[in-house]
Amino acid sequence: MITKRKITWTKSAIRQFNATIEYIRLNSPQNAENVKERILQKVGMLADNTIVHRKDPYKKNNDGRYLYFEVLKCRIVYYAAPEEVFIVRLRHTSMKPKSY
Repeated sequence: MITKRKITWTKSAIRQFNATIEYIRLNSPQNAENVKERILQKVGMLADNTIVHRKDPYKKNNDGRYLYFEVLKCRIVYYAAPEEVFIVRLRHTSMKPKSY
């Protein structure tokens, strides 16, 4: 039996997610819902612990547990622990990346 990991969003990641969806909604409510659904679907897949993503090059002193993936021009960074995944940040790919 495969154990599912818990998925936890940080407060800042929730704010960033909501701001991104609201920004898209200004131009297209339909696209906003599509982006929202696709991001939540992909994040939900992290619970399976079978997906491998790349190490986040913008994380200082990254020990390999800060990973990222992109969905419809949104970059999602997460911290992968054995029993839990923490969604750390979400940024649109058109925004200048920031180290953290």
